[in-house]
Amino acid sequence: MTRPGTCPEGLPVGDGWVTAPAGQPVRFPYDGSEIAVAPVGDQDLAGRAVEHAAAVRVEVGRLTAGVRRQVLAGVAASLADTAPELVDLLVLETGKPRVDCGVEMQRAVATWQSAADEVAHLHGETVPLDLQPSGEGLFGFWTRKPVGVVVGIAGFNYPVLLASHKIAPALAAGCPVIVKPAPATPLATLRLVHLVREQLVAAGAPAGAVQLVTGDAEVGRTLTTHPEVAAVSFTGSAAVGHHIARDAAPRKVVLELGSNAALVVAADADLEAAADAVVRGGFYASGQACISVQRVIVVDAVAEEFEKLLAQRLPDVVVGDPRDPGTRVSALIDETATRRVLDWVERARAAGARLVAGGVRDAGGRCIAPTLLAEVPDGEPAWDEEIFGPVVCLRAVPDLDTAYDLVNASRYGLHAAVFTRDLRAALGAVDRLEVGGVVVNEVPGYRSDIAPYGGVKDSGIGREGPRFAIEELTVTRMVVVRP
Repeated sequence: MTRPGTCPEGLPVGDGWVTAPAGQPVRFPYDGSEIAVAPVGDQDLAGRAVEHAAAVRVEVGRLTAGVRRQVLAGVAASLADTAPELVDLLVLETGKPRVDCGVEMQRAVATWQSAADEVAHLHGETVPLDLQPSGEGLFGFWTRKPVGVVVGIAGFNYPVLLASHKIAPALAAGCPVIVKPAPATPLATLRLVHLVREQLVAAGAPAGAVQLVTGDAEVGRTLTTHPEVAAVSFTGSAAVGHHIARDAAPRKVVLELGSNAALVVAADADLEAAADAVVRGGFYASGQACISVQRVIVVDAVAEEFEKLLAQRLPDVVVGDPRDPGTRVSALIDETATRRVLDWVERARAAGARLVAGGVRDAGGRCIAPTLLAEVPDGEPAWDEEIFGPVVCLRAVPDLDTAYDLVNASRYGLHAAVFTRDLRAALGAVDRLEVGGVVVNEVPGYRSDIAPYGGVKDSGIGREGPRFAIEELTVTRMVVVRP
């Protein structure tokens, strides 16, 4: 089977690479051309991977902090060295604009560097047991121990970055990890895992501490329900995440699910800056990002002016071949996604929404033009659900209180933003918005990879970011000693 770069043939299961039972073409979303034939695993390979991870669990858990930090720092350096090659590969397999693939690689390197730094901070504390009479004469402390075998399932839109947020914290915590990439985008993740295993072997650690299995939903179910698995970290849709949570019980789950990110524009906002932010935050990665701007909620007093500012900017968003450095919107991951997004736009128009711009195919039918819809009614998926395409919905409201209520009416709660010059209004947003992150005077899509990241409601449970993911993938162990 064709393999990109210097990656070995097959799948990294156990301490080596095994022959996959099948292959599947990976296609360039922009023109449909075949990039490579990727190995496809099955339930048997998934089971073998979990059994091997369980077999090396104790050995991986006993790796010293120095070795774990060496491995993580080594991966960061290797990724930085191979970033140009991986950017090229990401453009081809995701169809994402080159500028966004470059950002993904920068963030992936930072994630591994941060995980290496956090190894030194993995510790416990003493507990004053003598606060109670029964504790007099006792000494107590707690420490953190690896949770066990981890399964990480990543989405298609940022394959290297999302896999990094699964693998790096698991290794930092001392856990063996099995990653399952999205079926459409396995190539760059295979390359990442190869780099990680090289660093593990160089440090004297087992290569099988990190494994990768591709395949369908049944492969995923085998991984997430295996009795030897201790924790599952999943990034993807809310529907699939809920299913995984039910099937995986009583295993621990960390879920980064869907979103419907809102940006609120107050009457006193810098409208030019807010309009720039909507364009920048609504169409990066062709809108295929969970915290891209989807809903823009504007106070009535400035709504008309703000809509004009947005409409003026849309023709400047370059649509076309993602290999072109100037492109900002390109093809979605596949034709099914494209048809769904266009269908949601038409449904919104039929329900009374006003099409301000876009809503049609562009670049010879390969892409969707940057789209702005106004006054999309409640109940329409373009407003209620995660559209995952280059579409922004605009609605006017009487005041900020109404705006905040409208943000909270969504079943999602990942990130939201507010543009205002009023500190009281900004802090009010922090208090009132039911989301995992509030961003003031910047896009809701801003994410620092060292910060806690995750949502509430249908946007998930638990937090990513190396420090916080390491905590999710360890358990406290209380120690009580009578000297």
